[in-house]
Amino acid sequence: MRILSPWIVLGILVSPFALLAVQQPGMGMHEAEQRQPLSPRGQAEFAFADGKKIVVDYGRPYIRGRKIMGGLVPYGQWWRTGANAATGFETPVNLEFGNAHVPAGKYTLYTIPGEQSWTIILNKQTGQWGTQYDQSQDLARVTVKAAHLDQPVDQFTISFQPRGAGACQMKLEWENTSVPVDFSEAK
Repeated sequence: MRILSPWIVLGILVSPFALLAVQQPGMGMHEAEQRQPLSPRGQAEFAFADGKKIVVDYGRPYIRGRKIMGGLVPYGQWWRTGANAATGFETPVNLEFGNAHVPAGKYTLYTIPGEQSWTIILNKQTGQWGTQYDQSQDLARVTVKAAHLDQPVDQFTISFQPRGAGACQMKLEWENTSVPVDFSEAK
């Protein structure tokens, strides 16, 4: 009978656990990001006259002394529009979004910030981490003007305001920037 060296025995015992550590969900590309404290989640809702609601689920980071627009959120590059997991956008009704038709369903909201205007993107891929953007899954892109706020907004905020029958404006606000985005129910 052959006796195995203690190192081989240790390797046999440890290797299954090492494999599990490598395959844990969330490990890998986003591991460093997931070790940081997560920003709180928020929801913004808009209710149509019949009670059906657009719901946006997003991470709400704070400024925390950082330069946000043109810094943490670079101009001219796509942004997850919040923090952590991708920003979810769900509509129970068909929408008109700029010149695009958006069927009822679940989407992800991305943006490309600019100093004067932003590109708002509804993407068909859902459930991913915010840094996993697949441009080939874009459903619609609309460019809107950005506005300057006199008072800074410390925590990233998405809100809705009614704009007449079956229409609303979604606002993205952070630091000294406000971005209005118009939606209306498709007829």
